[in-house]
Formats: sequence, C-alpha cells, structure tokens
Amino acid sequence: MSILDKYILKRYLVTLAVMLLLFIPISILAHLAEQIGKMQDNEAPLNEILVYFGNFTIYIGNELFPIFLFLSIIFFTSRLASNTEIIAILSSGVSYIRFLRPYLMGATIVAIVMLLMSMFLVPTASKGFNEFKYKYLKKGRENRQTENIFNQLNEHDFIYVSSFNPARQIGNNFTFERFNDDNTLDFKISASNIRWIEKDSIYRLTTYKKRKIVGDSSIIESKQRLDTIFNFRIDDLTPVSYVAETKNFIELNQFIEDQKRKGASNINTYILVKYKRWALPITAFILTVIAVAVSSVKRRGGMGVNLAFGILVAFVYIFFDRVFGTLAQQSGFSPLLAVLIPNIMFGLLAIYLLQKAKR
Repeated sequence: MSILDKYILKRYLVTLAVMLLLFIPISILAHLAEQIGKMQDNEAPLNEILVYFGNFTIYIGNELFPIFLFLSIIFFTSRLASNTEIIAILSSGVSYIRFLRPYLMGATIVAIVMLLMSMFLVPTASKGFNEFKYKYLKKGRENRQTENIFNQLNEHDFIYVSSFNPARQIGNNFTFERFNDDNTLDFKISASNIRWIEKDSIYRLTTYKKRKIVGDSSIIESKQRLDTIFNFRIDDLTPVSYVAETKNFIELNQFIEDQKRKGASNINTYILVKYKRWALPITAFILTVIAVAVSSVKRRGGMGVNLAFGILVAFVYIFFDRVFGTLAQQSGFSPLLAVLIPNIMFGLLAIYLLQKAKR
C-alpha cells in the first residue's frame, strides 16, 4: 500500500467515524427529548431505557450508515479539492482510476462491516428496539395483519381466523383442519373465537365444534367452551410487521421458508428485508464512486455546493428506495427488482459522473 493509499484511506475511515460520532448522539438526544414523556407515563425502568438506547444507537446507525458514508466522502474529498491536493496528485502522473483505488479499498472495508452488522448484530438490536417501542412508547399498537388470516402450520394442519385482536389475543371465527397423507380431511375444529390464556398456557375455544371423518360418516362433538392446547403460538397467527428485521441471516432464511409453506400473504415484506441486507455492500460502492466523482472537482461554490448536491442525491436515493420498497410490500411487485432498480439507476449515475470527472 503506497503513501497515497494510506493517506486517503485514513481520511476516508476517520471522517466516517467522526461523522457517526457527531450525529448519532444528536439523534439519541432528539429521540430522548421526543419520547421521555411516554417513558415516564408508562414507567419504563431505567435499565431497560439504557438498553433501549444502546439498541437504538445500532439500529439508527445502520439505517443512516449509507448517508453518513456518502456525506463524509464528499466532505473530506471536497477539502482535498479545495486545497488543490487532487490536482497535485493527478498532475504527478497518477491516473484517476488509480486515485480512486484507496476509496474502493475503504468501501470494501465498510461493505464488509455493514454486511456483518446487518446479518448478525442489527437484528438483535432491532428486536430490543421494537419490543421496547411497542411496550412503552406505542403501547398495544403493534402493526399486524388482523383480517382474514390463513396459516399452514405443517403438511397436514391449517388454521384460519376472520379477524384477530393482538391486544386481547382473541381470534374470531376460528377454524382448524387436519388432512391425511392422501389429502382427505381427517377432522375439522371450528369455534366462534379462540383466546390465549397466558397464565394457564392454554387456548379457550367458545362455541366449540369438532367434526371427525370416519369412513363415509362423521362424528360431531360440540361444547359451549373448551380449554385445550395446539402446536402453534398465538403470535403465529399474525407476526408483527418488523419480525423479519429481528432475524439473523440463518433465522431469516428459515423464517421465509416457513412463511412460504404457510402461504403468508405478506411474504414479500420478509423477502425484501433479506435482499436489502445483501444490497448494502453494493450501495457502499455506488455511493463512494458518486461522492468522489462529485467532490473531486474544484468548484466555484466550494464545499457547500458539493454537500448540497450530495444531500439532494441522498434524498433522491432514499425516495426511490422507499417507493419501490412500498410497491413490493403492498402489491405483487418483485422484491428483487425493488432492491435492484434503485441500485442500477444510481450505478449508471455513478458511471456517468465518473466518466465526466475523468475528463
């Protein structure tokens, strides 16, 4: 590694670290000022609050990491340009592609860190962050599917409820069906509602009715109320919307396979989370190239113009990322395309700006 590589790579990593250390505490203080009243009203314990803000730091840092990366590169590269250091480097015979090499080395380091964090560390932080949020800050307001819920538990068992109340843990118009290996119905259980009794770890069925198929005849059993057990948890009826974010790499793949087998209607949401994790390293390289191409040219407006353009590009990127993400979650749009299209668009922009900067 040459002196040039060490010099730029050091500036790359140090500026990014300083950017994170400056803005994440500001985000924590702003969030604390906004939520402190709810924490006091709901009597959140101090130790849980401290753990929450530890998880919040990791969670928000991961969310804003690409933006901080982009702005930090623009900041220190604009400084190099304004001090005519880049002109001196290129005038000494160093090609623009060679000048770009330490930036790509830095992007590789950042991409590996981002990938490992998103696969293993961030899911744990996301779980703690969301559990605290819906326990103390948005009490009883977890985002779940609550209408026409259908789940395939395994190869033989199917359940259905017409509506589900997460706060009271009650499902209405409950149906449980078990099929034999030859796809013939073994028995069917129906009830006007199913309630989870947590203290006894049982399910309570109201207006219970069971129809058992025996040959060409049926055996009917009915009761006004029945306490029983099933091989599923009440949360399996309708997972919270953020459940995929709380799974590490191995757990997420297994979870997606389970949800596909169950015929989950919101499977695209989970697949989108998976693809976004893999896309993070690609994003690091694309944003690095765009930032260098924009800020390596000395401009009349100086660093301010470069930062303004950088902020504009960052918001446009976030806009397209959110738009295509929403399309994938709420329609039949492919989650893979929802992740690829913004990166392809900005990848082409990076190539164009790079060619322009070389000239």
